[in-house]
Amino acid sequence: MNFLNKITLFLFFALFLLAPKLSFALDIPEFPKEEYAKGEVIEILEDKTIDFFGDQNTYQKVRVRLESNDQLEVEHGGTVRISSDQKVAKGDQVVLIKIPRLDGNTSWQIIDRYRLGTIQFLIFLFFALVIFVSRKKGVGAILGLIISFVIIIKYIVPQINSGGDPLTVSIIGGIGIMFSTIFLAHGFNKQTVIALVSTSLTLIMTGIIAIWTVNITALTGMGSEDAYNLRFGLGTINTKGLLLGGIMIGVLGVLDDITTAQTAAVFEIFKANPKQKLRELYDSAMRVGREHISSLVNTLILAYAGVSLPIFIFIVFNPTNQPLWVILNSEMISEEIVRSLIGSASLILAVPITTIIASYIAVKKIKLETAEKV
Repeated sequence: MNFLNKITLFLFFALFLLAPKLSFALDIPEFPKEEYAKGEVIEILEDKTIDFFGDQNTYQKVRVRLESNDQLEVEHGGTVRISSDQKVAKGDQVVLIKIPRLDGNTSWQIIDRYRLGTIQFLIFLFFALVIFVSRKKGVGAILGLIISFVIIIKYIVPQINSGGDPLTVSIIGGIGIMFSTIFLAHGFNKQTVIALVSTSLTLIMTGIIAIWTVNITALTGMGSEDAYNLRFGLGTINTKGLLLGGIMIGVLGVLDDITTAQTAAVFEIFKANPKQKLRELYDSAMRVGREHISSLVNTLILAYAGVSLPIFIFIVFNPTNQPLWVILNSEMISEEIVRSLIGSASLILAVPITTIIASYIAVKKIKLETAEKV
């Protein structure tokens, strides 16, 4: 058994020895069950603007046919402000909720459009495109993606919520995700083992940096409305742990890309000139890696910026007239800055780590083959 296989087996067994007991359920308090329904708008009865305490709100009265074939007259907007994009039209599929009224009766209200059917179709198209272009590797990538979601939902989130150490849980879960995604997508060979080892080492270092950064910036994980709602709904959830877990998971996909690509670059460079020494190979591969870093850092920052575009709009227009330093100091903004910086730092660390490991293995392989011939 060669050195890389030993490392892979060690990581595999360490993953399960260090992992806390798997948890498949969250201890969630019971809330009153609300009644929801799906329906189709079959007629627009009224479409106008009404005055509501000085505001001109869009108001619609529509007839909806439920899945049970019952028909209802439903008010949309009026007392609740809706945009023009939220207005419904004949044929729209909608989601309704039954709400109590002041007179003791109940009524139905449109709360959203029903879009799961369209999303399922888009997912099918995405999977078909992946398989059509990548063939067997595409199938492996999809299987790895499914396993990744299972690990996140069934292991990482429940363990953090039950009080597990966020750093340990995120790293173990991340390594488990890498096992599935790298080997299923790229196969089991020398290069993928190097990519896995490099990703694991980078992930551990990223976790340490994330813990340190979140602590010195005094982030609590309550910088988003979603985290606040979770804290309100689940009570004892560790929002700081969820923030750390989110940071770790966020860098996994990019780490996979950069470690596999950099490993391949090292072996291709060495194949072109097998007489290179370790230092020469490392320097040559790092020149490629630096180009990769510059493009990926920009990509990652822009990805975070795209998700956080409403925050940029808030900063520019400043509807609350707060001083700029107050806005930038807020946890909502600070979280996004920290996410971006940690993600970029992980990419920078991954390149030299991957390059030195791949270069060492490539040079060592040639030395061993040369010694066997002699």
